[in-house]
Amino acid sequence: MRLLLTVWCGVLSIGYPVKGSDDWVKTPTKCEVCKFLVTELKDRLRETGKSKEILRTGHGLDERKKKSIEYQKSDLRLTEALQDPHVCDKILEYNVHAERKGSNRYAKGMSQTMETLHGLVNKGVKVELGMPEEMWDKPSAEVTNMQRSCFKMVEDYEEDIEDWYYNHQDQDLVKYICEDRVLRKGERECLYEKFVGEDKSSEAKDEEKKQKKKKGKKKKNKVNGKKGEESDENNNKSSKDKLQDEL
Repeated sequence: MRLLLTVWCGVLSIGYPVKGSDDWVKTPTKCEVCKFLVTELKDRLRETGKSKEILRTGHGLDERKKKSIEYQKSDLRLTEALQDPHVCDKILEYNVHAERKGSNRYAKGMSQTMETLHGLVNKGVKVELGMPEEMWDKPSAEVTNMQRSCFKMVEDYEEDIEDWYYNHQDQDLVKYICEDRVLRKGERECLYEKFVGEDKSSEAKDEEKKQKKKKGKKKKNKVNGKKGEESDENNNKSSKDKLQDEL
């Protein structure tokens, strides 16, 4: 119990989610699951969207009996996008960024919290989280929960995804699947949340202040140096004029 308290104190100091607060192990909403499912599906389809390949389907050697199908509209492309490997496996590449709000808390890449923890370890600080260090970067409970929900959503709305693919690719996939079919009014808020950038950490802000201060000192010294040179030049000129008058 004492060890657990020590861990909590260490974690709280760097802004990790507090148990009992709204940030503690949230269950991904249906909106968030749909948003990231569609995001990954769109990325998969975008990768193959420029292919001009023509597929020939049918049996036998007679080419005249075979049908020509554009790869862009083929069953093969959709199957590969959904199942090869499964599109929901991509969800495991996400991490929880507890310092962000709304659906932006799920993103690829290391969170500020984990960057801080790894930074402390690299400096020789002993950090106890109640788990081996090699487990720190494994998918969290929230992310694995989202992946399971993603599998279920693909299963439940597979026909709608197919309908969009074969008949409505000119329509936005987020609107067609998430907004118009999966989510009810009042559940769609996360769909159009945009990430506008990280707030700078206190360390980064302090470093920025130091750099500005250094630049200010350099500029001041340069100005003072220039004034000193002008003063010396004026003094020399004045002495020269005085000597000429005496002569």
